[in-house]
Amino acid sequence: MHQVIAALLAPRQPIDLPGWRSFWDGLHAGEIRRGEAVALLTSLATCPPDVGTVEAMLASLDERRLAPPVQYDESVNIVGTGGGPRTFNISTAAAFVGAASGLRVIKTGARAYSGGRGSFDLLEQLGIPLSNAYEETGETLDRFGLAFAGYFVYPPEVSLLARAIFPMRMREIGRFVNVLGPVLAAAPVTAQLTGVSDHGLLPTLRRLAVALGKPRIWFCTNALGADELTGFADDLLYTADGGPPVRLADIGLAERPGTLADLHPAPPGTDLVADFLDVLAGRRGEVATRAVCLNAAALRVALDPVTGWPEAMARAEEAIRSGAALELVGRMRDAAPLAARPRVRRGG
Repeated sequence: MHQVIAALLAPRQPIDLPGWRSFWDGLHAGEIRRGEAVALLTSLATCPPDVGTVEAMLASLDERRLAPPVQYDESVNIVGTGGGPRTFNISTAAAFVGAASGLRVIKTGARAYSGGRGSFDLLEQLGIPLSNAYEETGETLDRFGLAFAGYFVYPPEVSLLARAIFPMRMREIGRFVNVLGPVLAAAPVTAQLTGVSDHGLLPTLRRLAVALGKPRIWFCTNALGADELTGFADDLLYTADGGPPVRLADIGLAERPGTLADLHPAPPGTDLVADFLDVLAGRRGEVATRAVCLNAAALRVALDPVTGWPEAMARAEEAIRSGAALELVGRMRDAAPLAARPRVRRGG
């Protein structure tokens, strides 16, 4: 058994940088057995290690890959850790609304880990492809003001782990990888809004963001444990610098009536695409529309802190009211290669 796995299985044994380097070397060489890879991911998911061990793990991954060859100036990423109560794809909707309001938005993400549908699942249904390289991402960003970065932004070791545990799937035991996704992804943006469902992870994620030299980054949480701003559940924003949280209700964004039922995902058997388009058209109800606009507004303020929240909210609301967000979806779907478009079932 590799020393890293042995240390993870033994309580409170930290793992340093050389230890992680040795593990990844073994993974690339095909020396890590399936059972060891499963044990690693299961241990990380069920008993997260100390922050020093996680910091060493991420540093060991970061040093193995080349720096992104481009920088997406004046751009913002929106991403969440997943987990928490299930909602419709609020952050993906906010990405469209933010871009339709004039922002340059990059969305990183993944498929769902704990059931439901993640951003990549939704985009597949929409027929909007992920970008496969930094240059392609930049071209899409310049054309539409919005790009969905594919798995290339994550360390290749994640894919190697996925292959090592086959026929098990990452969505079954790779929860910790998804939690670290916001700091694992090499997205060369100016700012980032990160939703965190597990409040206990906030200190670790904030420290990692600083240690890894991540961009201007905000973390949002709320009393419900959703990884997006809701508009009704005591939403908080944290910066990576360790300062106190900002309560949205204290900066003029008073909480309004609403419940999780207002943000529920499309029920099984319903048309996911039609439901998502209803969200962008403002037909999902006032609570859903406000949640999307709050997250889109946070993108604008994170990117340009001088912008006031009232202006940011007004720009987001106009993108929905004018139909600009819906129109952006249509343009991106029309521009997609035929192979990326979902098949239409025809009766016979």
